[in-house]
Amino acid sequence: MTPTRLTLATRRSALALAQARAFARDLVAHWPGLAIEELHVVTTGDKVTTVPLAEIGGKGLFTKEIEEALDRGDAHFAVHSFKDVPAEVSPKFAIACVPRRADPRDVLVTRSGAGLQALSAGARIGTSSLRRAMQLALARPDLAVVPLRGNVDTRLRKLDTGELDAIVLASAGLARLGLSARATEALDPTLVVPAPGQGALAIECRAGDEATRAALAPLSDPDTEIAVACERGVMQAVGGSCTLPFGAYAFREGGSLRLHAILAGPPGAPPRRVARTMAWPLSPAQARETGKEAGNALVTA
Repeated sequence: MTPTRLTLATRRSALALAQARAFARDLVAHWPGLAIEELHVVTTGDKVTTVPLAEIGGKGLFTKEIEEALDRGDAHFAVHSFKDVPAEVSPKFAIACVPRRADPRDVLVTRSGAGLQALSAGARIGTSSLRRAMQLALARPDLAVVPLRGNVDTRLRKLDTGELDAIVLASAGLARLGLSARATEALDPTLVVPAPGQGALAIECRAGDEATRAALAPLSDPDTEIAVACERGVMQAVGGSCTLPFGAYAFREGGSLRLHAILAGPPGAPPRRVARTMAWPLSPAQARETGKEAGNALVTA
């Protein structure tokens, strides 16, 4: 029997609420008559905004308190940005649904309207992502990468007030906030490789809550589920977190899966890259193993 009322747990940032509410609308459209309530959770990642994530624990900082709310039974399911979810999910919980992915690319937002290659030498570009900083340094070693945290509005404000010349954001985040017009340039995801799961959502519930899992499952997108599983396999192999600069991007091209991944090399050495093309995996489990193989190749290169 489909539940008639569900409680959704989410962070309370504008972006988290936008993506949670968009998913809730789709869920109600699929199950007419379903009522959804919101539980807003303040996570450690929300509380500490002046320190780079790599210095305070990395991935899990935006999900820990939400999972605690699920575990207590305060909510039936949670909506996460998949790139915030650690490589290993506790057996207490299940990713019950992976909706169709939004644009996975990073975008550059500049005050001048200049693209990445046209920015002046020494231009200040803001990001707190080690992954983005590593790849920006490869593309434009003459730029000054400046640490930048905070929500999307905060980051855009620092750009608009002249504190920075450019910032890098996720295309999906801007779109969900109705701010896609702010993007100056979308960065090629095979060159500036996104974070695993970027642009995708992870809908999580308690592992034993079969009624909720059944209600969520119809909104899952099989292609997104397989692509993200492959990327997260890379993450698992390299021990990925916010403390390690790496990216992984998988996508479907006809009957094939294409994967691009990058990992920071030892000090003084260039980053390592792998590119793979293979038959489209038959299941997320197979995709994850494919990603792990590529991740192991990155580590041992």
